[in-house]
Amino acid sequence: MKSNAPWDSPLLRACDLILAGGALLAGWPLLLVLLGLGWLDTGAPLFRQVRVGRQGRPFVLYKLRTMRLETPSVATHLADPNAVTRFGRFLRRTKLDELPQLWNVIRGEMSLVGPRPCLPNQKELIEARDRLGVLAARPGITGLAQIRGIDMSQPQQLARVDAEMLRDFSLRAYFRYLWLTLRGRGQGDRVRPT
Repeated sequence: MKSNAPWDSPLLRACDLILAGGALLAGWPLLLVLLGLGWLDTGAPLFRQVRVGRQGRPFVLYKLRTMRLETPSVATHLADPNAVTRFGRFLRRTKLDELPQLWNVIRGEMSLVGPRPCLPNQKELIEARDRLGVLAARPGITGLAQIRGIDMSQPQQLARVDAEMLRDFSLRAYFRYLWLTLRGRGQGDRVRPT
């Protein structure tokens, strides 16, 4: 069923494809260097994890690995801070660990802007997002919650801010969120000190 929602427009999808495709084309030399450094760091530089996508459907999200191989697959805010490698801290600080997600955007599993995809075991967040209609949108690499510094450790608040973003969504907001993220305002989930 086709939606008339601004976050589901063909123009937005075209922007996603042009920007993500352009970034991948321009950034492939950097990505190769980061993959090489990641291989030296952990031996497996690419991280794959099942996440909850549009309409609650699972998909495989790609990132550059920032944690040791034996780290349990849990939400970032629940992970052991000592599991993050030195190179991983650099990747997280610069947000370069998100670069492979451009492939998820090109495949149509994600958008550049949207609610961050969660893990299938984050039931409280999934239920809150479902109740507020957030699961109707493609998940994104950045969004209003990241600009405001709200992460998945606050599921109810995160779902409300995601719903607010979708309610007020426009092409202008899309580019504003991207601009603010590129200027360093966007924050990913943080590993909490124990």
